[in-house]
Amino acid sequence: MSSETEALALRLRRHVVRMCSAGGSSHVGSGLSIADIVALLYGEVLRVDPANPDWADRDRFILSKGHAGACIYAALAESAFFPVAQLAAHYRNGSNLSGHVSHKNVPGVELSTGSLGHGLGVGAGMAMQLRRMGGRQRVFVLLSDGECDEGSNWEAALFAAHHRLAKLCAIVDYNKLQSLAPVEDTLALEPFADKWRAFGWTVDHVDGHDHRALGAAFHAASQSDRPACIIADTIKGRGVSFMEHQVLWHYRSPQGAELEAALLELGCGYANA
Repeated sequence: MSSETEALALRLRRHVVRMCSAGGSSHVGSGLSIADIVALLYGEVLRVDPANPDWADRDRFILSKGHAGACIYAALAESAFFPVAQLAAHYRNGSNLSGHVSHKNVPGVELSTGSLGHGLGVGAGMAMQLRRMGGRQRVFVLLSDGECDEGSNWEAALFAAHHRLAKLCAIVDYNKLQSLAPVEDTLALEPFADKWRAFGWTVDHVDGHDHRALGAAFHAASQSDRPACIIADTIKGRGVSFMEHQVLWHYRSPQGAELEAALLELGCGYANA
């Protein structure tokens, strides 16, 4: 199914660039970074029902790095949770599609996020309660690498391993850039995979833009008897050459010639923006 999820990832990237430009919002680089991961989740992995967003047996997904919310809104629209046309309202006054992802009046969003360091703890709590209720639902939490500077994540990791929350899967978008500088210069994470293993998790370290590798990692996580972490090596700004590896695009909004160039690289002309 990788060709289908790859096509979805491309559509998500196009949406992210258009949305961030139209509303003048930040975090286009972060949205582009996670597009392949999100495409796998919504195209292949998550058990959800767009016609019944509150379905009790649905899997839960939390975008802990809530600043990349444009990509999640795009995935929800592409999955028919709401019309794609609504994406044009992103980051506009009065819109439900806020810059940091919000669950308020947005079907398919489980948790409002953006204040980093909370998603994994909430996800662990969800996984614990769902298990107590006898469900088979899985819980997925997508974190940023910079977010892993925060101790709250490691408390949650200890809790999840102690309680053997096998239905919990954390995915780290390891693009190695955070808001103002490289992760390595801010607070080094390496040896990153070893840390998760030492905390009692199973770990897969994969190319976060390789759909087959991601699919295999999600499958392996589903077979684990412990919480699973997928460390996904990614490129911030992936898909737009002048945005790739550039911390500038954590906050910059593509406009004018930059918007046109970005959309051309993503296979669509400016007239279609």
